[in-house]
Amino acid sequence: MSIKTIGTFEAKTRLSELLEHVRKGQVYRISKRGRPVAELRPVSHPQGRARFGCDKGKVIIKPDFDDPLPEMEPYTK
Repeated sequence: MSIKTIGTFEAKTRLSELLEHVRKGQVYRISKRGRPVAELRPVSHPQGRARFGCDKGKVIIKPDFDDPLPEMEPYTK
């Protein structure tokens, strides 16, 4: 589909309708006083809900994680 240009007032008053067209693939360029300021386009990949444990093995916490830092010693006394 081609990109359609609409004004900010029209985008504001017809947002629900425009979002339905966007869901089907239409892209709108929103302009203010004839100058483009934004684009309304479909999300490239809808974010699903993260599954529990999906990052397993990607984060490693070292055994010395909780050890005191030498440079912080003056502040702990």
